[in-house]
Amino acid sequence: MTTSTMKTPATSAYWAGLRDGAPFILVAAPFAMVFGVVATDAGLTLAQVMGFSVLVIAGASQFAALQMMVENASIAFVLLAALAVNLRMAMYSASLVPHLGAAPLWQRACVAYLNFDQPYLLSISRYEARPAMTVPERFAYFVGAATPITPLWFLMTYVGVVAGKSISDAWALDFIMPIMFLALVAPMVKSLAHAAAAAVSVSVGLLLVGLPSGTGLLIAAGAAMLTGALVEVWLEKRAQ
Repeated sequence: MTTSTMKTPATSAYWAGLRDGAPFILVAAPFAMVFGVVATDAGLTLAQVMGFSVLVIAGASQFAALQMMVENASIAFVLLAALAVNLRMAMYSASLVPHLGAAPLWQRACVAYLNFDQPYLLSISRYEARPAMTVPERFAYFVGAATPITPLWFLMTYVGVVAGKSISDAWALDFIMPIMFLALVAPMVKSLAHAAAAAVSVSVGLLLVGLPSGTGLLIAAGAAMLTGALVEVWLEKRAQ
């Protein structure tokens, strides 16, 4: 087999995606390890923690669901919390349809499984910058962008579980979850609508902190989304 035969456009696209996705391991590795540590501290077994990471692969929703579980919320509230945090994935999927909708079913299923922030953002930027890419090239690039992150997410979750078992309860690692959420949310507050939503979320959450099973958190999230939408509408009308 010649070198030219081996280097197909799809292969080149895969390696380009892998190269572009590699820097994100600097974020994914510590994030996954912290999840493993905190989940273990919350009482989950190795199988439960690894199942969590392998099935979900979404850090923010994993932390949200874990927080609800720590608060002894019902399974319905746990699922609602995870879905609320991951609603953006539905928008990701919709925006990928024009680029990957013609791919075979197994490829679309693969993309659906790997459709988290980093490969999506890298891929959609690539597709828009290079509209001549074929569907196989687009799929290969997406998978390439996810390749450095996905196995590392699993590995570092396991490392976190092992490390968490050796950490004393006196360390009180449950404080990491709210700090992690602050680190995730703070950079996203870039507009008046974002700031208003964040303020309402904090205020309502504090007012309803006494409600059982994380109900206050879900109400605060709903109030925040409504506030953000209303502020966006008000700003659009004002600009007209």
